[in-house]
Amino acid sequence: MVIKEQLPASETLRTLFEQSPLAFQVISPEGNSLLVNRAWEELWGVSHEALANYNLLKDQQLIDQGIMPYIEKGFAGQTILTPEVEYDKSAATGTSGLVGKLWVRTFIYPLKNAEGKLREVVLIHEDVTKIKQAGESMQLAAAVYQASAEGIMVTDEDNRIVDVNPAFTRITGYTLDEVIGKGPEIMQSGKHDQALDQQMQKAILNENYWQGETWDRRKNGELYARWITISVIRHADGSVYRHVWQFSDITEKKRKDELIWTQANFDQLTNLPNRRLLADRLHQAMSASTRSGEHCALMLLDLDQFKRLNDTMGHSVGDAMLVEVARRLQGCVREDDSIARLGGDEFVVVLHELSANEDMAAVQAEVVAEKIRAELSHPYQLDGVEYHTTPSIGIVTFRGHRDSKEKLLTHADTAMYQAKTNGRNAICFFDPSMQAALEKRNQIETALRKALAHQELVLHYQLQVNNAGQPLGVEALLRWNKPDFGIVSPAHFISVAEETGLILPIGQWVIKTACAQLARWQSDPNLENLSIAVNVSARQFREKTFVAQITEVLEESGINPERLKLELTESMVLDNVEDSIVKMGLLKKLGVKFSMDDFGTGYSSLTYLKRLPFDQIKIDRFFVRDITTDQNDAAIVQAIIAMANSLRLDVIAEGVENEEQRGFLQLHGCLAYQGHLYGKPLPIDELERKVSG
Repeated sequence: MVIKEQLPASETLRTLFEQSPLAFQVISPEGNSLLVNRAWEELWGVSHEALANYNLLKDQQLIDQGIMPYIEKGFAGQTILTPEVEYDKSAATGTSGLVGKLWVRTFIYPLKNAEGKLREVVLIHEDVTKIKQAGESMQLAAAVYQASAEGIMVTDEDNRIVDVNPAFTRITGYTLDEVIGKGPEIMQSGKHDQALDQQMQKAILNENYWQGETWDRRKNGELYARWITISVIRHADGSVYRHVWQFSDITEKKRKDELIWTQANFDQLTNLPNRRLLADRLHQAMSASTRSGEHCALMLLDLDQFKRLNDTMGHSVGDAMLVEVARRLQGCVREDDSIARLGGDEFVVVLHELSANEDMAAVQAEVVAEKIRAELSHPYQLDGVEYHTTPSIGIVTFRGHRDSKEKLLTHADTAMYQAKTNGRNAICFFDPSMQAALEKRNQIETALRKALAHQELVLHYQLQVNNAGQPLGVEALLRWNKPDFGIVSPAHFISVAEETGLILPIGQWVIKTACAQLARWQSDPNLENLSIAVNVSARQFREKTFVAQITEVLEESGINPERLKLELTESMVLDNVEDSIVKMGLLKKLGVKFSMDDFGTGYSSLTYLKRLPFDQIKIDRFFVRDITTDQNDAAIVQAIIAMANSLRLDVIAEGVENEEQRGFLQLHGCLAYQGHLYGKPLPIDELERKVSG
């Protein structure tokens, strides 16, 4: 039974017992709890009243089984200090008191009477939970310190190294013995200026903390990048006790980040800045010119006929040329100027720090552009073969942010387009009138796409006759039946179709439509022997799938292939003679006929003519027009007819307007004609009525 009256009479001892931070419990020799103090109740979460029927030796709820032998020794008269034991409060008490884990160390002290018999046993419990946890925390911290992947270096108040962890040694190559007592400066790279040191010292002084990226040197002399955090530990009086340096080696991460940045901002083929980085460089140029008042210039250039070279000779040759172009461009500008590749064969040059006078700045830009034009026009020796190309260059000068980056590029592109229109291998400055022309071109492109989708394109047919005026066939001529305008000649839209690539679906439509017409004529006795000549664009002929496309149309239409005649220009077939021979040969085996259009208007094809499987040569209207009045034209036409006859090729003359021209042609052996003398191009229904009538 717990009775406070059993306490010693001394008030001092009573106060000491009650207020002691140690948990006291007095046990009778039989194991009953006689007395506990406030610290005991707080420790176990059990009031002294709840212990009225509690027996330590029988119930053992508050005693760990591991220390029962020590309890028994105490009851046997021995003074014992038990080891630290972990308790679960709720499990130990079986009550709803405080729960949780605690560590307790118990002092067991037996009290004996004058005869030496056991009177009571005093259990003094000391809560060592915080000490135990602190020890465990220190062990954990030590384990983390040793196992950390980050290098850790500890320096004293004078910034001398006192300890390092294994990761420090792995990263730097230095062991603790090699650095203890030394300063961190033994690892300095020398890459940082005083500003960084001052920033670091200021942050440590004011905030007890600094974090950032630095370069250091390993023991073997190798430089490496690290991300470092420096923390200061201070005494209670504010004086420095230790500096803790934690760092990780980010060299590889920086290398990967730089690689990603390079891949995102530089062209992989030429190593020039790409469109993304150009935007930044252009912004810098605009800002710099605002501050200085000086002009800059933006040049946009591409390589004339590059796509043809790339398609015919292969991408490896094209890529090699682009690399060489990039190298030559770098030799044409100053170090502070910018060069970029936008993609394909398009390059941009930004000239900085030109004159504050706009006219003088334009002159300076033109000088550089002429230098670029000359350099890029020199022959290219690629894999032992000589190739040629020339640039078309558009230029716009600017100062400040008056126009956006996008607008400057658009203006330069407009000027470059004008340079191509002027004959290629040219330089052209932007002026506002070009914008109007560009807008008109864009309107034509939009309308042409709509025309394709809404079937506004039609074919007109012009008769081709023999010497007796009897129909041999027709030439299919493209027209645009514009709803709000009427019939539009291809002269107004074919160049836009070529530039935009619309010529490919248009050309395919023309061939399909012509073959469908031939299929219908096969059942008409008046028309079944007519052929249809179709003009093929250079871009269409260069397509790798050209032969397959024609073959597919022939199979779908079911026509006699001999009734289809494809007109090719001499410049088109001579652009890649071997490829032309293969394509023409494959279609020739199917029965398709070929006519050389505009013969004599390009460069000489006499060397190759006998190798190319043509069936016919068409004399251009340019020579026919003045054959009765111009001796030179007459001589040229006679030579063409004679050559064709010697090669057993048919000859047809276009642009025959009168009987005098026809008579001259007949006299010299040309027996097929096309021109207004026999009728203008007609819609299909009018043509059929004319032939049948």
